[in-house]
Order: sequence, then C-alpha cells, then structure tokens
Amino acid sequence: MAPRAHRRAILMMIVAAICWSSGGILVRQLSITNAWEIVFWRSVFMTLFVAGVLLAMHGRRMPAVVLAGGRPVLLSGLFLAGTFFFFIGSLTRTTVANTFVLMSVSPFLAALAGRLVLRETVPARTWIAMSVAFVGIVVMFADSLDAGRLAGNLLALGVSCCFAAQVIVLRRYHATVDMLPQVMVAGILSLVVAVVLAPPFAATGPDLAVL
Repeated sequence: MAPRAHRRAILMMIVAAICWSSGGILVRQLSITNAWEIVFWRSVFMTLFVAGVLLAMHGRRMPAVVLAGGRPVLLSGLFLAGTFFFFIGSLTRTTVANTFVLMSVSPFLAALAGRLVLRETVPARTWIAMSVAFVGIVVMFADSLDAGRLAGNLLALGVSCCFAAQVIVLRRYHATVDMLPQVMVAGILSLVVAVVLAPPFAATGPDLAVL
C-alpha cells in the first residue's frame, strides 16, 4: 500500500472510531428507549445521507453501481446492519462503557478471521499490542459480569462478531467491487426490519435532531 494511501486509511480509522464513540453519548440524550425505533430513525437518516453521496458521485448510474456490487455488497450490508441492531440493543441494556469495552474485541476477531480466511500475515508487534489491550479489557470488564446486564453485554459481543465478518468481506472484495453501496444497503435492510418492530413511534423533535 502506498504511504499516502496508508496514512489516509489511518486517518479514516481514527475518524470512524470518534464517530462510533459519540454514539453512546447521543443515544443517552434521547427521551425514547425503544431500541427498534432508535435503529429505525438512525437507519433512515443514514440511508438518505449515503444515497445522496452515491448520487453525487455517480449521478444516474447510482442504481446500476449499487446493483453491480451483487452478493458481496449484500453480504457486507447484512453484517453491517447486524452491528446497528446489536449496538443499540446493547446500549439500551447495559452501560456505555460495557458496550464499548466489549466492542473493542473487534480487532482481535478481525485479525484472527483475516489470518484464517484471507491468509493475511499479522505482524508480531500487532499481536503484542492486541494482547496488552485484551488484558486491559478483561481487567475493566471483570467486575461487571455480575451487574445484571448479561443481555446487553452479549449484544455488544454481537457487534464485534458482525464487525469482524464485515471487515473480512470488505477486504475480500474491495479490489473488484465498489463496497461503499453496502452502507446504504445496510441502512435499507435495518430500517425494513425495524419499521415492523418500532411502533408506536414516540420520538420527539429533539430526539430526531439527535438521531
């Protein structure tokens, strides 16, 4: 990978982490607690935003670009949609700290899957860094096992599993298929499911602004 592309990837990773970290704070600002309704509105706004980006990039070719992704885009979108459900479900059943601490095992799962499925080599320094981080996760999380939040904790682990699976699909097909449409596909899949389970809708104007 070219040095410039590598630096850009690292920057995108940092921005993505910041965006994900803000999710817990924002969800706590809502007056609604129905996880399905939260997923629905987040998915609606995200789908509209990504559709606008794709339309700006491809114009009238946008539908063809989305369909051209085929099974990889659909599969990756399905895993990403899974992270939406597990993430919000976890936040509404356990603490923000527990959710994000457990989500942080995603790199371990992704590295292991990358090694097994893609035969990617993981440098020794990366394994060492991840092992040290994992010890920190165990120490931080040990006291919360008996906190009566088992469902939320397990849902947070579901986020990690879906993330790892999505990363593998992205890495497997990114060179041959434009994977950006999978974000919009994930939004569509999640809102179609959530709209059935979300009613009665109770979001206020301020809630919608946050969402």
